[in-house]
Amino acid sequence: MAHHKSAQKRIRQTARRTEVNGARRSRIRSFIKKVESAILSGNKQDAATAFKAAEPEIMRGVSKGVIKKETASRKVSRLAQRIKALA
Repeated sequence: MAHHKSAQKRIRQTARRTEVNGARRSRIRSFIKKVESAILSGNKQDAATAFKAAEPEIMRGVSKGVIKKETASRKVSRLAQRIKALA
């Protein structure tokens, strides 16, 4: 266990950030799963609606530092490709 006040505070901060980031990552994954399930059902309208909701959520993850910009762009791009192919 840490003995310095600053180190103890650091431990508290890290625990809080880990929890928040985990929740954010989980939320992003949930949005992506909704899009993927809509794609698998074959309904282009539902898939496009779910994608419109998921894209800002994914990009919010980038701005908060939960995922990298390139990773987010790749995920968005691949989802968009799959929706486009439903036609």
